[in-house]
Amino acid sequence: MAKGTRRAIGAALALTAMGIYGWAQASYGLPDALYLSAGQTHVVKTGLPLLASAEDGVVQVIASGDERLGDVTLAAQETGESVVTFSLLGVPVHTTQVSVTGERVLIPGGQAVGVALKTRGVLVVSKAGDERGRSALRTGDVITNVAGEAVTSAAELSACVAKAAQETVELGVLRGGKQITVEAAAKIDPTDGKRRLGIWVRDSTAGVGTLSFIDPETNVYGALGHAIVDADTGSMLAAQDGAIMSARVVGVAKGQSGAAGELKGSFLKENHQIGTLETNCAYGIYGVMNERPGDLLYPDGLPMAVRSEVVPGPATIISTVDGDGPKEYEIEIVKCFPQDEPGQKGMVIHVTDERLLGKTGGIVQGMSGSPIIQNGKLVGAVTHVLVNDPTRGYGIFIETMLAAAQ
Repeated sequence: MAKGTRRAIGAALALTAMGIYGWAQASYGLPDALYLSAGQTHVVKTGLPLLASAEDGVVQVIASGDERLGDVTLAAQETGESVVTFSLLGVPVHTTQVSVTGERVLIPGGQAVGVALKTRGVLVVSKAGDERGRSALRTGDVITNVAGEAVTSAAELSACVAKAAQETVELGVLRGGKQITVEAAAKIDPTDGKRRLGIWVRDSTAGVGTLSFIDPETNVYGALGHAIVDADTGSMLAAQDGAIMSARVVGVAKGQSGAAGELKGSFLKENHQIGTLETNCAYGIYGVMNERPGDLLYPDGLPMAVRSEVVPGPATIISTVDGDGPKEYEIEIVKCFPQDEPGQKGMVIHVTDERLLGKTGGIVQGMSGSPIIQNGKLVGAVTHVLVNDPTRGYGIFIETMLAAAQ
């Protein structure tokens, strides 16, 4: 065979291999990252007889290139980082970053907690009618200082603006995660002769949610599984300080198609603080417990599952939906989403327990943070309900919440 012919055939084979791989990757989604626990075995479904190799002893390839199924089986040997390379016809076509962690034990929550948060700065909720369109401030801005003087409450903001000598004041503003400076009009109010910005603001909020986990080694907790946002602006509230408190569920508005239900709780009258509130982020709220609840269903804790261990199938959630404290209810994990980046929606869940359906209609506001248990491990927490079907909702991987707490 002529040399040029051999080259042409080789090039054609290489292109064919890459084309087949592209189809397989699009169809099966080879992961860019995997998170495993030490001792875990994980099967990567490739769709083709790919060969795999690992750089070191952190991960061992114990089965590769099954011509029937196209599966690659990986065994996590010890904690650390590794890279697994997939090859097709001897050509490397994909790499997967693998992180292996040791077993962590967390105490699942499920208790209803009152949440009181004081914002860092003062949130602009809305503007007066005659200020719309020409004020330098925007709805959702967080005012952090007036002429360099820090403000942490609506009262401090009013006092600083009232003593302004000119018709404009310089404001430090947090907007879209960036600190900027704006000049805002400060008109004199004829009713009392004081200068005002012509805006409505908020410096705190309160509500009811569910405790997700407690780290038994540090007493750090996680709750909600999503951020606390302002009801009027939808902006995530930057926490200056706050607390979680013991709460009693005193009623339930059942969920129905098109209308989310809600737990009605009481906690401000009792004012019994059980933990600090130090962080409010996209994946929940976090702080340190002053005392552990006395009605924990798993006081000794459960192993934490990494996301690759979570599979479609039966599971349970722990929630408090009445005055009897936390109880475990049956659900089905319908789908797990492969996530190379953290996210609030790691799985779709379906409530199947008739007891819970009878009390709440499914997932309602206030149940966010309810821990999800599968195969004897803590795997995640409830985050959202599907408004058109309150029996279904989303869950976050507990691995994502724990990473946010650290």
